[in-house]
Amino acid sequence: MKIGILPLGRPTFDVPFAEENLAAMLAAIEATGHEIVGPRELLFDGAATEAAIDSLKSAGIDLLMLLQVTFTDASMTVTAAARFETPVAIWAIPEPRIGGRLRLNSFCGLNLASHALGLNGRAFSWLYADPANDVAEDLAALISGRRQAGKLAGEAAGGGSEAAAAIVSKIAGRRIARLGAHPDGFATCAYDAGKLRDLAGVEVDALEIDDLFEEGRKADARAVAALKGSLTAEGLADVDQGELDRSLRLKIALDAMRQRGGYDAFAIRCWPETFTEYGGAVCGPVSMMGEARVPCACEADVYGALTQMILQETSGEAVFLTDLVDMDAKDNTGVVWHCGQAPLSMLADGEIPEATIHTNRKMPLLYEFSLKPGQVTFMRISQAFGEPKMVLAAGQMLDREKSFTGTSGVVRFERDAGAVLDAIIDSGLEHHMALAYGEHRPLLRAVAAEMGLPVLEL
Repeated sequence: MKIGILPLGRPTFDVPFAEENLAAMLAAIEATGHEIVGPRELLFDGAATEAAIDSLKSAGIDLLMLLQVTFTDASMTVTAAARFETPVAIWAIPEPRIGGRLRLNSFCGLNLASHALGLNGRAFSWLYADPANDVAEDLAALISGRRQAGKLAGEAAGGGSEAAAAIVSKIAGRRIARLGAHPDGFATCAYDAGKLRDLAGVEVDALEIDDLFEEGRKADARAVAALKGSLTAEGLADVDQGELDRSLRLKIALDAMRQRGGYDAFAIRCWPETFTEYGGAVCGPVSMMGEARVPCACEADVYGALTQMILQETSGEAVFLTDLVDMDAKDNTGVVWHCGQAPLSMLADGEIPEATIHTNRKMPLLYEFSLKPGQVTFMRISQAFGEPKMVLAAGQMLDREKSFTGTSGVVRFERDAGAVLDAIIDSGLEHHMALAYGEHRPLLRAVAAEMGLPVLEL
């Protein structure tokens, strides 16, 4: 076979580490004996990737293999898949859980790609494996198409209940402020206001991210000082104080916008503009808002905000909209993570969070801690394959050291990690799921029934 490769990456991640992994991936592919064509270096931008696609098109390949070396959005994956009638394969890679930054975030790139390709009806094969290990058998299966992604659909939810009907009634009429459009290539965060209204009775005000920045800039300095004085976190004095001030102003701004607009949740285009145009992270303020039972979804994920509202109402607990960033079949665990925005009630008793900076953008305020052990429920109101459904999972958050900087936790799902991994890709699930402590699936199934949604259990 003639295999065309596209090594995808982003320069905001650990480029030397990515290049080491790319070299190992290329060596493993070349060892298969197939003819390999395409660039041997990371493709960091759309223009370079488009040029590589054109070159592969001229080469007449038998298989398009996307090497998901670091996180990328799904835009180039969708573009490349649309240009070829040949089979498509994606190889993503794990990274060591050593407590430092998330150096590659490759799995999240695979997650976005699987959702986007599912929406586009494009079949693909996939592999999530460390190229430093013996991957010959798995790679052969990938190349031959024996690791094809499936298409999981939900099942009828069963009966509703009076309690579930009350929750659905409470959600109806609520308002979400969407602050800025979702990033390009994030089909996981797209929404249709009319469909959302029909599904849940929720309204969305589409505002600009600059509206948040302007509100932050005019926040009262005394209120910002009072907020800073109320914080309990180690290392507050060690971060850039001007950037910390700007970050805290976003909390004051969100409170003001909520009061003025009557909003129950926010969906915020959190990057890159909060860093590149405003100069402070919204992650810490999002943690504070979540603890105050005002859900905030990053990357302008409106359905993520809806998901949080439903899970919060069902559980009576603060919720955390999180990414799944790693799965380890040998350890039978996964890692949930986000930059530093989990509600502080998810911190173990007696522990104090660390005030820190964004690992890629280097600005405060973020909170860093490991999620406390205990039973957890995951939920997402999903639009995978263009078919609304409720996705559920459950497991135990383990008492483990932090896997990565930011807020993260190691979870052992009820099913084996390998089976959950397969289900996530086969379901085309969005990359954000809401997490709450406790067992809430029975009531959530009844909520799904009241909303007319099928249920998919991972």
